[in-house]
Amino acid sequence: MTAGGKNVAPAVIEDRIRAHALVAECMVVGDARPFVGALITLDEEFLPRWAAERGRPADAPAAELRSDPKLLAEIQRAVDDGNAAVSKAESVRKFRILATQFTEDSGHVTPSLKLKRNVVAKDFADEIEAIYRT
Repeated sequence: MTAGGKNVAPAVIEDRIRAHALVAECMVVGDARPFVGALITLDEEFLPRWAAERGRPADAPAAELRSDPKLLAEIQRAVDDGNAAVSKAESVRKFRILATQFTEDSGHVTPSLKLKRNVVAKDFADEIEAIYRT
């Protein structure tokens, strides 16, 4: 629930954003916050191809590419597509691209690949705070 009292069901928008080839995972955030944000991880298999097609080194790590203006614009298109499925109050206004993946080994997903939202929120608290600072 946002600070404005809006309940947000994250699955619809997360699934739409995750459908983009560059996106591996998406987790909507915004509990007791003024608006909805999202944490996004990049697809490690598709990213090298995307980078090479745009004249970037194919082996450039996600941590290096996550501030690339073309990559940000591409992820914004994925977010815009997700936002088209929900009301304005439920739409993602800001996002952060993470330099890492959500994996079972990192403790961020279950063996059935469901996000452990509380663990992700705790481990990426600084990234979530950054969404609301900027």
